[in-house]
Amino acid sequence: MPVNIPADVGAGIEAIDTPCLLIDLDAYERNIQRMARFTRDHDLRHRAHAKTHKSADIAHDQMAAGAVGVCCQKVSEAEALVHGGVRDVLVSNEVVNPHMIERLAAMARQARVLVCADDAANVDALAAAAARYDARLEVLVEIDVGAGRCGVAPGAPAVALAERIDAAPHLAFAGLQAYEGKAQHVHDFNERRARIDEAIARTRDTVERLEQAGLACDIVGGAGTGTYAFEGGSGVYNELQCGSYIFMDADYQRIAMADGRPIDDFENSLFLYTTVMSKTKADKAICDAGLKAQSVDSGPAVVFGRDDIEYIGASDEHGVIRDPDNVLRLGDKLRLVPGHCDPTVNIHDWYVGVRGGVVERLLPVTARGMCL
Repeated sequence: MPVNIPADVGAGIEAIDTPCLLIDLDAYERNIQRMARFTRDHDLRHRAHAKTHKSADIAHDQMAAGAVGVCCQKVSEAEALVHGGVRDVLVSNEVVNPHMIERLAAMARQARVLVCADDAANVDALAAAAARYDARLEVLVEIDVGAGRCGVAPGAPAVALAERIDAAPHLAFAGLQAYEGKAQHVHDFNERRARIDEAIARTRDTVERLEQAGLACDIVGGAGTGTYAFEGGSGVYNELQCGSYIFMDADYQRIAMADGRPIDDFENSLFLYTTVMSKTKADKAICDAGLKAQSVDSGPAVVFGRDDIEYIGASDEHGVIRDPDNVLRLGDKLRLVPGHCDPTVNIHDWYVGVRGGVVERLLPVTARGMCL
């Protein structure tokens, strides 16, 4: 099967085949260091969410800067990163399929593996699989702190589930998963803060009840790029799970700070690199980055650094760019900021890392398509 690599190390940026994922390595490295500095200054741990990048190479870069490990959402995603040398992985999701539980337990023979649970029967199934492999699984009780998705109710129900985990051979109660995913992309600052204040209160109450029951939480985890400063300053959370900070995307940059400015903690470092493939109309251009090269669930891509042109629509293989002043020409290359970075990454096989207009690194998307 062709490897489909879009560039050669040492090539100039204009020689890169498109459409492809481009990483500005300077901005990428600054983002890693900024998050590392925040967690260090606030005496927190960072467990970087690898569903954003799905790359063992990037996970190693994050851990070299201080991250304790990574989060993954699927067992296959975690397996790919463990195979790539990552040795501390939290599947920040429930795993209930019997075959996938077997794979999870087998993986725990190779690395530190943690997983979330919100159901007593699932805890029993995890314990049975871990026993079959003579492995140790660390289990976090996921509590619903406002997202209305997975998670047992905070308080007494969470304590009961934690006690069941603690009593199970081959399992270890590791703490709480308390992620408010719906709040991450709330654009209004005050509304976003109010949602996280509620999440913090529910999490604090559950931690206190667990302590009264004699169960300590090694991990109180959650937080994302849109809210990490709130959880990080709460005195309740001790492990942040931010992922998109490393790349940023168009929707995250619609999030407002307290003074109304767009969030500027981190920079755009990931781009969908594209070429103008047709210019037969004076007021628009067609590029080669369409729906099969990106996710548009959070809106269309944004042309980076340009306000004279606008990406306005897409079909399978084509993107439409509004060009009112007829400035684009056939063969021009553009950087697009994806509307949503995570599912966009999952479409591609490679990242092309550039610095100073030259290709410096080629990074495979290790867990591309790993959805089991």
